[in-house]
Amino acid sequence: MTDPTHPREPILRVVPMPSDINSNGHIFGGWVLAQMDIAGGIVAGRVANGPVATVAIETMKFIAPILVRDLVSIYAQVARRGRTSVAISIDVVAERHGVADPIPLTSAIFTFVAIGEDARPRKLPTGTA
Repeated sequence: MTDPTHPREPILRVVPMPSDINSNGHIFGGWVLAQMDIAGGIVAGRVANGPVATVAIETMKFIAPILVRDLVSIYAQVARRGRTSVAISIDVVAERHGVADPIPLTSAIFTFVAIGEDARPRKLPTGTA
């Protein structure tokens, strides 16, 4: 996981709501995955200069639970790129009332493929992020 105090800007910030909790009182893992997919898709779409589709998620581990009212920040950056796909490294941290430092929550690498109008993989443009 990247240092959460790194000065980069988050791709997405969101506050989970009571409707997002599971029976343990924590936020559903699927909710977190969806937010990561949105943030990763934003970065991948910029690289692809168009639509992308998620094709894989690597090495994801939940480090700490997310609570209602946490301010969840999602950081994403290009980890590697191929001919038609781009891997995005994603880190999720929370700002929690009463806790001074950001809390690392999870991280993963999401791979996206650029898709053309025919819904088939297409080559990534050259010279993009």
